[in-house]
This record gives sequence, structure tokens and C-alpha cells, in this order.
Amino acid sequence: MVNRDKLKKAYAEELELFHKLHPTSIKNFENAKDCLLQGVPLNWMVRYAGGIPLTVKDARGVHLTDADGIDYIDFCLGDTGSMVGHSPEPFVEAMADIVKHGTSHMLPTEDATWNARELTRRFGVKYWQFSTSATDANRFAIRLARQITKRPKVVVFNWCYHGTVDETIATLTPEGDIISRLGNIGPQIDPSYTTKVIEWNDVEALENALKDEDVAVVMAEPVMTNIGIVHPAPGYHEKLRELTRKYGTYLLIDETHTICCGIGGYTREKGLDPDIVVCGKTLAGGIPVGVYGFTEEFAQKAEAELVALYGLVKGIGGTLAANAITMAAMHVILDKVLTEDFYKHAIPLAERFNAGVEAGIKEFGFDWSTTQLGTRTEYWFLPEVAKDGTDAVNHRDFDLDWYMHLYALNRGIFMTPFHNMAIMSAATSEADVDRHTEVFREACEKIAD
Repeated sequence: MVNRDKLKKAYAEELELFHKLHPTSIKNFENAKDCLLQGVPLNWMVRYAGGIPLTVKDARGVHLTDADGIDYIDFCLGDTGSMVGHSPEPFVEAMADIVKHGTSHMLPTEDATWNARELTRRFGVKYWQFSTSATDANRFAIRLARQITKRPKVVVFNWCYHGTVDETIATLTPEGDIISRLGNIGPQIDPSYTTKVIEWNDVEALENALKDEDVAVVMAEPVMTNIGIVHPAPGYHEKLRELTRKYGTYLLIDETHTICCGIGGYTREKGLDPDIVVCGKTLAGGIPVGVYGFTEEFAQKAEAELVALYGLVKGIGGTLAANAITMAAMHVILDKVLTEDFYKHAIPLAERFNAGVEAGIKEFGFDWSTTQLGTRTEYWFLPEVAKDGTDAVNHRDFDLDWYMHLYALNRGIFMTPFHNMAIMSAATSEADVDRHTEVFREACEKIAD
């Protein structure tokens, strides 16, 4: 029901408009090519709509201003890193104070203890450690699980996302073989030696992966997010917990994105009972951070292993982990910003956003669908939301993706790149949401058959 000829023409028009609107960002991108690989500080930034990233000059609340002076409503919010909004006032005040007193000294602060107790209140597991990213938190948790169990393998879900953890950048072939995922740069080893990959929501595949009792840990987002929001089937989490216990495998729940569900993520909202919880990104207001927590039983076994190991290098930790500035940032975000009131404001806005998108889809008869997860919402170019990672990948439409993102960007709407997801914050307003609804409808009208 999308007119592909209209789509091709509309995209060309939007690309031309983008280049007219953003001469300074384009100039900055070209100038950076002689010192930054591909002209960007992170290589995936070349995949933004328009082919270059905007150069940001200011970000406050849910608004960005680029180097060309254009204002954007930010529905990306650092892909959760700035879910609380850019530079909320309590955070700004705390950061201005902490830098006067030293930022990193390889010693604990009182903030670290407060943060750990608060994370226990939110997520339920008792003991916590800190890292500089959720990627590292996942890495360290895997190493501890392997050390305790003396098992080599991990289980991940096809097209999952846990940062750049080597074991997770693997996928299944149509024949069911485990291979390195396309685009995995310089993998240390054939991932079939370290990893078992199964489809999300497939109970039989889960039991088959665990029954050899060679799996140290199952890593799972409680709802898949990075390939699109893919919810668990009814009863799947219960089976996941039942089978991991049956075969003596630890269960890691990665809440880095699903913290959008509530103050304790999906774990708290749905009463999950993991052995390990990982989170990061938004917990320190966008300052790099990761946390990994575990049950008392896991902690006792981990501590016994750590005592037995001599020397400083254990494969976990990091000089900058739990530094004073990060701990202070996390304290103020958890205490003053990422509160119950935050979610009471943001979740209804996600519902409003979703309703606006659904109205546009219905008006033009597109065979698309939407889904929501707490403060985030997403639309898909398929009639029903995906049931697993493969289903999501098989229904990607890059032509539509690029057009919808670029159309929105040219009209002051910044969406999450690589999929059509929006995040709401305490600083987001109904007017912000309604502006997206208006722009979304216009974009659909231009390509309708």
C-alpha cells in the first residue's frame, strides 16, 4: 500500500532538503575526515539519516540544537543514555559540585554505598558492582558465571543486543548453525565455541541449549529492544527461570534498555527472579556507567573464587569504574530524577505517541503495526509485531526507514536511528508528541498509493 515510485521520489527530495538545511554539519563532517575514522568519533554515526550526523551545539530537556541553529524535539535521547532528558537541573547542580572535590581516585565514596542499596531496593538482588558501561558489566558478569560454574558457554537470543560483548555478536543461519553476525569486526574466536544462539520465545530451543549442562549463563533482555521491541510470549519468562534452574545455569537479565518500564525495569514490574541484573546508560544521566548485581548465593560463590585468585588482573574491574563523578551522578539521578513520578508522566506520553502513529497508519491503510514498552514506543513496517529476532530482521524495510527518519529530521523531529523507536522523558510534553503525530501523518500522505 506504499507507492514505491512516490517513496523513491520523496526520499530524493528529502535528501536534497537535508543538504540545504545542514551546511555546517556537513562541513564539520568533511573536515573531520582527516582525523576521525570515516569522519565520525564512532563509526556507526555514518548511518544516520542523511548519511552524516548532525553536529550538536546544545541539548537541554528534550531539545537539541545543531550547528546550523536548528531546534529538534529529541525522541532518541541517546538511545536511552539520556532517557531522563538532557541535563536535568538536579544533575547539573550535583556535577558542578562534585568536580570541585576530585573525580577519580580509586577509592570508594559514600555515594557508591547509597547507589548499591537503592539498586537493591529497585531490582531485588543484593550485591552490586560498577563498571564504565553496561557492555563491561555484561562482560564481567559472564566471567564470574563461568568461573563459578566451570562451564564455557553462554546462551543468547538471535539478534539480541548486549553492547559489544564478543559472545553476543553471533547469529543463526537458516540451517541452525551458529556464525559470527554480519559486521562483527575481528571476532576473537568462532562464536560457536563460546555461544549458543536460540530464538526468543522458543521454549524447546532453550531446553535443548541447556540440557548438555555446559552453559554458565543465559543472557536476556526481558523484552528484546534493539532489533525492535519484541515482547516475551505469555509464560516465557516463567519457563526461562524454570529451565535455567533445572540445568544449573545462571540467568542474567539485562535492563539497560528496559529500565523504560519503571524504576526497577521489567524485573520489578513483572516480578522476575534473575540471578544477575545488568543496567547502564541512563542511571548516571548519560555519564558512562554500568552496574551488575547478583543474588546472595551468587555473591558468596563469586567471593570465594575471587579470594582464591592472586594478583590484580582478574578480567573484571577497571581503574575508572565507580569513580566519584559517576557515583555522584547516579545518586542524584536515582534520588531526584528517575523516580515514580518520572514514569507517571512519561508512560502516558508514550501511549499518546503510539495512538497518534496508529491513527496515521489507519488513515492511509498501511499494513503496519505499533508496540509499546513503558516510556518507549515503536512502529513496524509489518502487520503484526515480530515474535523473535529473525522475524524482525526479515521484515526490515530500509527504504522506508531512511525516508521516515529523514522526513522527520527535516522537520525538527529526531528519532532513534536504525529503527522507528521513540523515548519519552519527564521533559517531553503533549505538544512535542502531537508535533510528531502531525509530521508522521504528512510523511505517510506523501507515499500513500
